[in-house]
Amino acid sequence: MRDYFTAAREFDYARAVSGTLAGRLDALNACVECCDRHAGSDRVALVWEGRNGERANWTFDQLKEASARFANLLASRGIGAGDCVSGMLPRTPELLITILGTWRAGAIYQPLFTAFGPKAIEHRVQGAGSKLVVTDLANRPKLDEVTDAPPALTLGADFWAELDRQPAEFAPVMRRGDDPFLLMFTSGTTGLAKPLEVPLKAMVAFVSYMRDAVDLRPEDRFWNLADPGWAYGLYYAVTGPLAMGHATTFFEGGFTVESTCRVIREYGITNLAGSPTAYRLLLAARDEVEAALKGQLRAVSSAGEPLTPEVIRWFSEGLGCTIHDHYGQTELGMVLCNHHALEHPVRLGAAGFAMPGHRVVVLDEQHRELSAGQPGILALDRARSPLFWFPGYRGMETRAFVGDYYLSGDTVELNEDGSISFVGRADDVITTSGYRVGPFDVESALIEHPAVIEAAVIGKPDPERTELVKAFVVLHAGHAPDETLAETLQQYVRKRLSAHAYPREIEFVAELPKTPSGKIQRFLLRNQEIAKAQAAAAH
Repeated sequence: MRDYFTAAREFDYARAVSGTLAGRLDALNACVECCDRHAGSDRVALVWEGRNGERANWTFDQLKEASARFANLLASRGIGAGDCVSGMLPRTPELLITILGTWRAGAIYQPLFTAFGPKAIEHRVQGAGSKLVVTDLANRPKLDEVTDAPPALTLGADFWAELDRQPAEFAPVMRRGDDPFLLMFTSGTTGLAKPLEVPLKAMVAFVSYMRDAVDLRPEDRFWNLADPGWAYGLYYAVTGPLAMGHATTFFEGGFTVESTCRVIREYGITNLAGSPTAYRLLLAARDEVEAALKGQLRAVSSAGEPLTPEVIRWFSEGLGCTIHDHYGQTELGMVLCNHHALEHPVRLGAAGFAMPGHRVVVLDEQHRELSAGQPGILALDRARSPLFWFPGYRGMETRAFVGDYYLSGDTVELNEDGSISFVGRADDVITTSGYRVGPFDVESALIEHPAVIEAAVIGKPDPERTELVKAFVVLHAGHAPDETLAETLQQYVRKRLSAHAYPREIEFVAELPKTPSGKIQRFLLRNQEIAKAQAAAAH
């Protein structure tokens, strides 16, 4: 295992580019990098299981031919370099063909999550200027409600008929490293989702993450649970592993504990990536999961929200494997990690160290760099981060750029050992009686209690304390959501944290509001409490 501090100190961008890409920064094609360069040896690129139990392995050779047919189809419709193609498909081989074929033509792929409704689709395809939407029969009717919808190519209707008519060869269109190959839309707590172009050179950073943080090895069987309709899935279930010549896994069925255990066991998965939500659900069925998976997994990676200490301990003690926290954003990819393949101290609850090639700092409100022990805003030093690739939001001002810094909007704290601990989104941090409380600490303490499955903590407006700490709690079956349990949980947290950080109010709920990718939407709970307070004041 390489030493992290040596790797970070000796990072060389030119060497990283030449060691990662087959092409050059002035002549790149993502389909070549993620498919063609690995063809010719019958190497498997995709292990797929459909929602009805169908199974197939696709080789890089097969995907090379199918992507050429798709690129020819695009060309026949006048779609080429710099144009945008949107995909709204479940995790099927056709999704991967669409992505690779779009890239082969020099065009830009724009993902549409299959749970999106017509308005979310309309905003994205119009913002992208999409020339084609590739979808399936289940999602095709949504386009009928989209104003000025692009033409559609539909799996189950005309997709394969159209491809079969096309030639099986198409010369990849070369582009420059700064040219986009993905168009993502990212949203915060307010406003419409903002478009951002991911340049081809970002593939260097994506592969660096797969190698150093995920520790993807040739002998691994890899599965990323994230849907390619979202950044973590598209960057690290598609682009990253395929660029390394490694097979990825698509399971079309929905997430359940039983199906997850079965897929890991039957396909011999040794390296797993996913979200804390998935891991908390596995923990909730710990006896079943331990019986099925103990000793099966070698390395597990988590992204989206911080892991709780209980999940980390359970993976080590109950499943016999290491799970590590990783931090990133759609705009950045992953930049702060506990690295599986690099040796460094691992502090329980810390997001980790900056990926080699990035300089991550903590800033105060005047954008001055803070020393250890002081909470502030996580930022990227763009001038000293050669792997930083975010060019700004397309067609609009990027307020997150301040001088040489990119401001993430997340509140963190630098530790003495150089690692960084996550406190919360800037909007999530609670100010109560003059104290600043990070919701993650309170949530972690609550989840330690055996009655609790999940928790979300917010600041509720309060005239005396500015805000008071309120927790929304989901319970395991068999526990009564009554005042006695609420008081027990309050004292449980108070003993573990402090007198000012425990939740003064606890509301038991059946579920927490989440994004489709599994992130808890605390702002919805906070807005709900603000609306209640305003209604009460009006009366």
